[in-house]
Amino acid sequence: MNTIEVAGSSLTGTHYISELAATGSPNQHLFPLTAQVNSKGYLEIGGCDVIDLVQQFGSPLYILDENTLRTACRQYRDAFKQYYPGNSQVLYGSKAWSCKAICAIVTNEGLGIDVMSGGELYTALQAGAKPEMIYFHGNNKSFAELKLAIESGCTIVIDNWLELHTLVDIAKEPASTQRTIQVMLRMNPGIEPHTHKHISTGQVDSKFGFDSNQIDEVFAFVKQNNSLSCTGLHIHLGSQIFELTAYQLLADVMIGWLSKSVDYGLSIKAINIGGGLGIRYTETNIPPSIKDWAKAISEYVVAACQERKMPLPTIMCEPGRSLIGNAGVTAYTLGSQKEIPEVRTYLAVDGGMSDNPRPITYQATNYAIIANRMNAPLTETITIVGKHCESGDILFKDVLLPKTQPNDILVALGTGAYNYSQSSNYNRVPRPAAILVSQGRAHLIIKRETYSDLIKHDYLPTHLQN
Repeated sequence: MNTIEVAGSSLTGTHYISELAATGSPNQHLFPLTAQVNSKGYLEIGGCDVIDLVQQFGSPLYILDENTLRTACRQYRDAFKQYYPGNSQVLYGSKAWSCKAICAIVTNEGLGIDVMSGGELYTALQAGAKPEMIYFHGNNKSFAELKLAIESGCTIVIDNWLELHTLVDIAKEPASTQRTIQVMLRMNPGIEPHTHKHISTGQVDSKFGFDSNQIDEVFAFVKQNNSLSCTGLHIHLGSQIFELTAYQLLADVMIGWLSKSVDYGLSIKAINIGGGLGIRYTETNIPPSIKDWAKAISEYVVAACQERKMPLPTIMCEPGRSLIGNAGVTAYTLGSQKEIPEVRTYLAVDGGMSDNPRPITYQATNYAIIANRMNAPLTETITIVGKHCESGDILFKDVLLPKTQPNDILVALGTGAYNYSQSSNYNRVPRPAAILVSQGRAHLIIKRETYSDLIKHDYLPTHLQN
C-alpha cells in the first residue's frame, strides 16, 4: 500500500510536496522539483496548472519538467568533477525515454547518449547529438544497425562474439571507408544486485555481455584485429538499485580487467560502470542521492587503482531512470467507479497499461494524487485501474486519496522513465501526447496519436476489399 502510518484524514496531497521533498537530489523527490500548489488548490508543475494542461492537451498526458531533468544532468556531471580526480563522462540511458526533445536537452547539458537500437541512434542523431558522444548497446544488433553505427561514427559496445566477427567482416568490405571502428567491450561481472529480477543484468545468469572467463580470449582477438579500436570496458549491474556496496566489488573487478588488458598491449582508457541508481517512487523509498552515488563510485575506483598501481581511467556512467524518472508525471481523467462493500473500491482512469506498463510488467508501485484536490484530506482507500480489457490493468492498489468525482484529474508521479518508451497500442488505444513544461510555458514534444495513426501501416489485400 502506498500510504504511511498516519491517519489518512490528517494528510493532503500538499503534504507530500512540503514534507517529503527532503533533499536537492531529484531522484529522492516524489514530485518534480518545480511542483507546487496554487491558490486554487491545484497542482502546478513548471509554473503550469496541470488542470489547464489537461484542458489544452487532453488526457492521458505525459508531463515532463525541464528544470528537474536539467538539474539531474548537472548534479551527475558536477558530482564526478567534484569527487573524481580523473576524467569523467555522463551519458543519458535513452531507453528510459527516447525522443528528440529529451536528447536535445541532455546534449545541451554536456551529456552523451547511450542508445539500444537503430531507432534510438537515429533519434539521437536527429536531435543534434554528436556521433562521438553516442554509444550503441544491445545484445543482438542487426547487421543493418551495425552498419548504421559505423557510418554514423558512434562507439559500438560489443556484447558477444557474433558482433566481434561481424564488425571485423564489415571493416574488410571493399566499400568500407572506416579504417577503424570505435568499440567498447561489455563484460558480465557476475555480481548480483538487489533489485527486481527483470531489471537485474550483472549476475552470472544474464543474456548480456561476455562471460568474465572469456576475457583473455576477447582481448587477444581485439588485439589481433587492427580494424577495432577498443577504447573502454563496460558493465551494467541492473536498475533501481539502492545499495552502493555492489559498486565497490564492481570497481575492483573492472580495474582488474583493465590491468589485464595491459598484458595484451591494449590501450583501454575508459570504464563504463553503467547506471542503475534508484529513484523514489513511493514515500517509503529512500534511494542514495546522485551526489552520494557518484562520490562512492569515485572513491571505489580510486582505491582499486591505487591498490594495483594503475593510472586512473576515464569514468563513464549511463543513468536513465534517475535522470528523468522523477521529472515526469502522467495526468489522467477519472471515470467510472465500482464499490464492492467490505472488499475494495475501484476507480477507472482513461489510460492504463498501454501508457504505464510497469505495474503489470514489474509489479511496480508509485504514488498518485488528485491534482484538483491537493488540499483535500486523504480519506478514501482506492484502487486505480485502467480501461483495458485485462484484470491485471491495475495502476495503484489501495492508495489514499481524497473523496473524488468523475472528471477529476489524477496524476501518477515518477512516470518519466519507461512509461512512454514501453507504451503500446493495446486494445488499439492511441498513445498519449507529451509536453515539456518550464517557466510557465508548455511545449508539445510528442503529438497525441489519432485513430488514423493506428491504421496508417495496415494493408487490406485486394480480395478483402468491398
